[in-house]
Amino acid sequence: MASSTLTAEELTTLVQRVFQPRDNDRALALIVDLPDDTVPDHGAWRERREIALGWADALESTADTHGLDVALYWYRNARSNNADLPGGAWRHLGGRPPEAAEELDSVSAAPLEPILAAHELVLAPTEFSATAPLKILSRKLGFRAATMPGFGPAMIPALRLDYTEIGRRVRFLKAILDRAVVADLAFEVDGSRTASLRLDLRHRTAHASGGLFPDPGTAGNLPSGESYIVPYEGEVPGEPSRSAGELPVQLGDEVVVYRIEENRAVEITSEGPESRREAELLAREPAYGNIAELGLGVLGDFGIEPIGEVLLDEKLGLHIAFGRSEHFGGQVGPEQFSRPEAVVHQDRVYVPAIQPRVVVARVDLQREDGLKLALMRDGRYVIDFDSFEDPEA
Repeated sequence: MASSTLTAEELTTLVQRVFQPRDNDRALALIVDLPDDTVPDHGAWRERREIALGWADALESTADTHGLDVALYWYRNARSNNADLPGGAWRHLGGRPPEAAEELDSVSAAPLEPILAAHELVLAPTEFSATAPLKILSRKLGFRAATMPGFGPAMIPALRLDYTEIGRRVRFLKAILDRAVVADLAFEVDGSRTASLRLDLRHRTAHASGGLFPDPGTAGNLPSGESYIVPYEGEVPGEPSRSAGELPVQLGDEVVVYRIEENRAVEITSEGPESRREAELLAREPAYGNIAELGLGVLGDFGIEPIGEVLLDEKLGLHIAFGRSEHFGGQVGPEQFSRPEAVVHQDRVYVPAIQPRVVVARVDLQREDGLKLALMRDGRYVIDFDSFEDPEA
């Protein structure tokens, strides 16, 4: 059975593989969020902070190998996934990790942006995803970051995969998404009822996230293994988005059905307690209804199973996200939500262990010249990955 921890040597190898440090790279920061009076602690979060502390110590012990100054910083949690980060952080100066943000003196907090600017490399094993704000800040400040929201020991096997092959596959998916103007999806619910959704992919470029961040100004998830694209959101004057249809999502035991018009969820057509909660959320936060991402993960083909954390689970197969999109090249950002704590980028992952009642029966991509490509059938890819001639090979 594979170890559920990384040795100091494995961590060093991971940093060298993920970031491919350059001669002028001098410093690496681990940034970790803390519970507070608003968002209470729990066991997995506490374990993650212990992991981060151990990683900082281990990487410091191998400084002669990687040549980086390593520092660990704490910050008050952002209270929702992909919300903007607080303005300050505290450097860990030894001893036990803090249990909550209230333990730390606000006067001694250092501004977060200068901290990030002073570290060429950033690891972010956090409770709430920091991917969106770190993507924005990395472009501004020039660092590169691997974001690890919800990271836990169960994700260790995914860090040991063949990321050369994973990178090749996600570049293939990016190439076909870049040429597509439409994605047609069909869903089966409980083996019979069907729903269909058309996503407008015009005016967009896809992204390949293979878990490698060698270039300054980039940030993304680790573990990784997906290509993704933001559907067109209708920002061109006089040219509304053509994304429309129905999207079923299983939440708990209930299947919630969203009616989509012009790339927004505008109505819940199903009934039940989850449906009512989602309808209330859409009414309260219309920006939440934005279809923010069509994602295509590949790790399911490498034998990785879902663990209940989106960071890993979304990389297993198809996923569709609601909410914030500007960090991926879209138009919906924090200013379109009612308050910072309401900002969200929420992925819904379509694999049987997560949504057993909903199956992605079909995904077809269509190019501008009308040519159609069968991408998925019954939740599995039907394209020939081996046929791809990788320009980066």
